[in-house]
Amino acid sequence: MQADLNTIAPEIILSIYAMVALVGAVYTGKDKIAGPLVWLTAGLFVLLAAWIGLGSGGTHDAFGGMFKDDAFARFAKVTILVSGAAVLVMGQDYMSRRNLLRFEYPVLVSLSVVGMMMMVSAGDLMALYMGLELQSLALYVVASLRRDSVRSTEAGMKYFVLGALSSGLLLYGASLTYGYAGTTLFSGIIDAASGNAPLGLLFGLVFVTAGLAFKVSAVPFHMWTPDVYEGAPTPITAFFATAPKMAAMALLARVLHDAFGGVVGDWQQIIALMAVLSMFLGAVAAIGQTNIKRLMAYSSIAHMGFALMGLAAGTAFGVQALLIYMVIYVTMNVGTFAFILTMERDGEPVTDIASLNLFARAHPGRAMAVLFLMFSLAGVPPFLGFFGKFYVLRAAYDAGLGWLAVAGVIASVIGAFYYLRIVYYMYFGEEGAHLDTNKSPILWGFLVATAAVMLIGSAWMFGVEGAAEAAAATLVN
Repeated sequence: MQADLNTIAPEIILSIYAMVALVGAVYTGKDKIAGPLVWLTAGLFVLLAAWIGLGSGGTHDAFGGMFKDDAFARFAKVTILVSGAAVLVMGQDYMSRRNLLRFEYPVLVSLSVVGMMMMVSAGDLMALYMGLELQSLALYVVASLRRDSVRSTEAGMKYFVLGALSSGLLLYGASLTYGYAGTTLFSGIIDAASGNAPLGLLFGLVFVTAGLAFKVSAVPFHMWTPDVYEGAPTPITAFFATAPKMAAMALLARVLHDAFGGVVGDWQQIIALMAVLSMFLGAVAAIGQTNIKRLMAYSSIAHMGFALMGLAAGTAFGVQALLIYMVIYVTMNVGTFAFILTMERDGEPVTDIASLNLFARAHPGRAMAVLFLMFSLAGVPPFLGFFGKFYVLRAAYDAGLGWLAVAGVIASVIGAFYYLRIVYYMYFGEEGAHLDTNKSPILWGFLVATAAVMLIGSAWMFGVEGAAEAAAATLVN
């Protein structure tokens, strides 16, 4: 029992912190301590990420195999915690100036992160569902945090209703899987699903995959994404675009390899189809968007398609490519949303892309940083985003999915249009009302730092490549 508690110690610490913070805030000044609570929560995230990343290696199972602590889970957890800390710090000033900084905000983010950490370490269908619902319930609330806004409450309602549908699909698939495998443990399911798997078990696989596809915004389960991205406050949209995406994609990889790794040929077709549909819908639908938050929503759908391409390979290198791609994607989104948070006029947030006309004339440094990020999102060499796409394309090609790699290249070319359009507006747009200068050093720092990583990171990848390879090796064996 002591060994089990040691294995799950980071999750226990974060859970206790969230509960103590909640009680402490209720019996003190409530929203007066919201600001310090944001910084305290972000600091705890960073400390836990350092503990997990620099801690002892190896693979440890807890609670009879229901919880797994391995290199794959640790890689995902570090990414989730660091990106969560970055988004909290970035959005603190925005939320405070618009009277949205409630003490519930960092507490709910903490609880959702606990759920994400549980998701990526799940070794059992029950543990998977507990983590997924803890993450989702907290996110439903933060999506509608702006209670006096119709768009925000609509976003929370749509997210809740469609999330409930995805949970129902997932539970139905889990029940079918349990019925035909006789166990909820992944280690038992993979024995039942090896070779000539029962038809009912394959139906369970399809429903579980569909339920998880909602969480990664994969087509055709993407419909909530644009409205939620647009309606939620921008810092919360930034959170949706980073940590939860990493958690859901890592959970999908764990379920498919740990529980259904014996029938790769069956789920490979499903994942490849979702990858193609996501890449093309995201690329085409974003072209007509004028709201930058909706554009980033369709961008995220397309990027999840590229990440799924690595997963569709069904190999250890495919998982490595997926992890590398997700880290690069999260980094690009942190920088992009740091810039979106600075977009304002007369103290009010602005999301219209046309407002960026000739932005480079007034702010050449920021425009150059955004150019780096847009080129990286588009996959233009030599920026880091190009190497992320190169990894997943190579993984698909090496796995005999050459057609999928070709489709990825075509979708990438189509998607480059709307990223380059932003650059065009900044440098060659028409004269119009200029954006105000938000001189927040935190947002400026995140923007410059992520842009620099996109430019120089391709030289040595900051050790991510080796860590992703070790993580993939523990999952696919």
